[in-house]
Amino acid sequence: MTEFYQVVITALSLLLGGFLLTGSRRRIMYMLYKTLPRDILGAYRFLQVNILLWWWEKREYTVPKVFSKYAAAHPKKIAYIFEDKKWTYEELDHFSNRIGRYFRTRPFSQHDSIAVVMENCPEYIGTWLGLSKAGFVAALINTNLRHDMLLHSINAAGCKAIVFGSEFKDAIRDIKNKISDDIGLYQWSESADTPVLEEAIDLNTEMSSIDPGPLLVQLDYSSPRDKLIYVYTSGTTGMPKAAVINNLRYMLIACGVNSMLRIRSSDRIYNSLPLYHTAGGIIGAGQALLRGVTVVLRRRFSASKFWSDCIHYDCTVAQYIGEVCRFLLTIPPSQNDRKHKVRLMFGNGLRPQVWESFVKRFGIKQIGEFYGATEGNSNIVNINNKTGAVGFIPRYIGRLYPVALLKIDEKTGDLLRGTNGLCIPCEPGEPGIFVGKINPKKAINDFSGYADEKASEQKIIHNVFKKGDRVFNSGDILVMDELGYFYFKDRTGDTFRWRGENVATAEVEAVISNVIGFKDATVYGVEIPGNEGKAGMVAIYDTKNSLDLEGLGEALKKVLPSYARPRFVRILSELPMTGTFKLKKKDLQQDAFDIKKVKDPIYFLNNDTYVKLTDKYYNDIVEEKIRL
Repeated sequence: MTEFYQVVITALSLLLGGFLLTGSRRRIMYMLYKTLPRDILGAYRFLQVNILLWWWEKREYTVPKVFSKYAAAHPKKIAYIFEDKKWTYEELDHFSNRIGRYFRTRPFSQHDSIAVVMENCPEYIGTWLGLSKAGFVAALINTNLRHDMLLHSINAAGCKAIVFGSEFKDAIRDIKNKISDDIGLYQWSESADTPVLEEAIDLNTEMSSIDPGPLLVQLDYSSPRDKLIYVYTSGTTGMPKAAVINNLRYMLIACGVNSMLRIRSSDRIYNSLPLYHTAGGIIGAGQALLRGVTVVLRRRFSASKFWSDCIHYDCTVAQYIGEVCRFLLTIPPSQNDRKHKVRLMFGNGLRPQVWESFVKRFGIKQIGEFYGATEGNSNIVNINNKTGAVGFIPRYIGRLYPVALLKIDEKTGDLLRGTNGLCIPCEPGEPGIFVGKINPKKAINDFSGYADEKASEQKIIHNVFKKGDRVFNSGDILVMDELGYFYFKDRTGDTFRWRGENVATAEVEAVISNVIGFKDATVYGVEIPGNEGKAGMVAIYDTKNSLDLEGLGEALKKVLPSYARPRFVRILSELPMTGTFKLKKKDLQQDAFDIKKVKDPIYFLNNDTYVKLTDKYYNDIVEEKIRL
């Protein structure tokens, strides 16, 4: 019996039973009637994921083992397509075997971390996969990072070596004198005759004579709960954190989306997202590694090429983040808008204001919006096209999947607790912190944390539902409606999201302070009409009016990724402090860049230069005539 008929029969039974009830019971039956088809589908697919993970864990399967078994069974099937080159499973298996076997000859120990800094390409996936086959842990570094932030990310995971693409030679050269002499440098080049960075080892030459034969036969000692990779996340404060992704976590993220959204092995997925992030590198790339789905990779996202690529590569599924959808809507209409065969687009961050316009223009049958932190244990998926929803939990059996919204003080953001000292769950319509109960015995509810144990502990809340329990704090504020659908509302702490990237304000503040030599500079996110997320704004205390704005723009371009550079600068003549000598960042954030309200000088980033914000410029930004 198909999923559809099972749902129909159950729903009709409940509907007939509902007519025999009155009052609150009838209301409950009505709620079940409205949601049970969805809930049964979700529960059935969720059960499939759990059974698969249980099966793999029982047999000590890891991501490399699952991949190698599939590659052996389907050697000639296409795993990845990149710039018209097709990579079969056999070719990727051989490449990863060479990588793994070569690094086993180097002076590293099992579970050592090795940084990977490469552009999107099949070799990127083959590199970290090969390192994992050899018993090492790849740290997937954000390729936008430079100088101190790049150095910090390498050190945060305790990396013993750096594998980098030739396109990042300059970035590695900039930090070469600041890293330990024990950290080896290994350069991979698309062209074999590319000059190699001084003191780096040429991987192309070293791998040319390496045996591509099976590696797992020799190194069959890894466990499903062993670390697989590190994926970096900004967190709520401070520098980037190295989130631990073990094999089971990778399997859960990739297979969870696959099962919940019914991605088929015959599909082709278009993935133009960065492979160092969870969305592109796990949810996207993982479909090929674990589920036999062909994935089309792109070096970097291009709005003008998106649909033509989908048509050219015959894609039936595509990935997005909210910014991708907005950018696609800004492209002039063309015949490609509906010439493609994409039936499903999945991702996160698609706002309700964009959702319906996007679906209507491009004819997408299903949007699979999902929610979940990279390192977290609380993940939900929208499986039935509910506009704006990031997922759902059945209202009356929610404890089977232990996530919840907890009440907070809206002014301070602090958790509220009852007289018994426990946290207070939110009712429908009440915004709260989204949390997931930690249960180390279950892969789906475990929390592996970060490489930094102290940072891991800061994400855990104790004594939530009962004394002694623990939950993962997502740091996000969501709201649930009466039917159990969840909607993203905001982020707690100082982190904001811009251009699809998380920006930690403390991290940017530290960089700016070093550049300008001022002690008091605070960074926060502000909303700009027509843009997803929040743009960065910095308020700098400068009573002497001595700030070199031109120099600031040039310096920040060198040391900060584009998405982290503040779009606005406010020059403060006095510091807005609380009675306890804390800077009133919230007041600054509410003022934003409204020059009708703010008397301080405000500048905005225009072609890499900070320009004085006038009434005309302000109106042009608000009216979306100027895009930042």
